[in-house]
Amino acid sequence: MLSMLTMKLISWVMERTRAGDIRPTLLLDSKEVRFTFPGDNSWSGVFHGRDEHRRWLERLVRVGVKTEPDEVAVSGVPWNMTVCIRGRSWRDAPSGERVYENRFVIWGGLRWGRLMAYEVYEDTEKAKALDIYLEANEPALLAA
Repeated sequence: MLSMLTMKLISWVMERTRAGDIRPTLLLDSKEVRFTFPGDNSWSGVFHGRDEHRRWLERLVRVGVKTEPDEVAVSGVPWNMTVCIRGRSWRDAPSGERVYENRFVIWGGLRWGRLMAYEVYEDTEKAKALDIYLEANEPALLAA
């Protein structure tokens, strides 16, 4: 039951982000959230606090990467919960051509409904390929 309710919430949050509204995601963050995106690309790093996470999300929206959950699992007690989200991400060029497609797993820890820390696991080489595509075809997005 809890996983089903969390799936509804995460689906709505990601839908809002796809529409350009990152506020629902930020409302789930604790002030000291730690967001980790592994890899060797322009997206990777460890981002501390809501402001750093906000800047990362703003870039995600500006570049046009979309995310959607396929499955959500939740366990634990309200003061120490774990959430796992399996989903997909993509980005289409202005021409409509799909230039980025990936699968992800997000593993996060929550305390009283606030994200304390979470990490994204995906094919980081595909994120690097998106960087190369943007640099070659849509450099204005990188300068913004």
